[in-house]
Amino acid sequence: MSEENLLEAKGVFKHFGAVNALTGANLRAPVGQVMALVGDNGAGKTVLTKCISGIYTADRGQIFWDGQPVSITSPKDAVKLGIEVVYQDLALADNLDVVENMYLGRETRSSFRRLNETAMESETRKVLKDLSVTTLTSVRLPVATMSGGQRQSIAVAKAVLWESKLVILDEPTAALGVAQTRQVLDLTRRLAEQGGLAVVLISHNMHDVMEVADYITVLRLGQTVAEFKKSETNQREVVEAITAGELKIVPGMQEEVIA
Repeated sequence: MSEENLLEAKGVFKHFGAVNALTGANLRAPVGQVMALVGDNGAGKTVLTKCISGIYTADRGQIFWDGQPVSITSPKDAVKLGIEVVYQDLALADNLDVVENMYLGRETRSSFRRLNETAMESETRKVLKDLSVTTLTSVRLPVATMSGGQRQSIAVAKAVLWESKLVILDEPTAALGVAQTRQVLDLTRRLAEQGGLAVVLISHNMHDVMEVADYITVLRLGQTVAEFKKSETNQREVVEAITAGELKIVPGMQEEVIA
């Protein structure tokens, strides 16, 4: 598999008033692989991904896309590059069916400005088939009737439909049962391997991380303190980095660098 980094975020700083949320965070996303982003609550995982997706603008640091520096100052900038985020709340409309959710706000129209239902339904089926999503009996069922795992699958397929190149999954297995978690983890692997995308997985579940990730980036107090290759590490080493990884900048003394 390719080791090319689609995205690299280097030395990202972000503060909110007196609160320094990020003080030198780094993250890379290799093509065709899953990069897990882990850390305790407050480590900066969400803030870093929001800087990458254009919801926040970083105060300092640089983001590279395909090796070239880019400026991401809004979600539109991120979408143009091909960055899609599947948030924990999924942002699906329960009263709409699968096809309507997949094309919400981006409907395909035929002549006379009519919705091209046939084309949208066909493309929805194709994307779900390509991702081996086989648990849906119909793409015309309301999302409200579906399980958590099925809803996650729809949200991921929606990101793929719009030709995204980097998909960020925010706690995709949170509150799911064993069978649904298995479904989502399998989909995450297929997304990277079959789709040829870069995938960033944010998760607190170390079992999920050790099962599905190729690499693991650890944030602690707003800083990247370690990156591991999953095949060369273990859960204990990762947890130690999460809780006691060496900081380069002391919180409250942001200019003091530790030797």
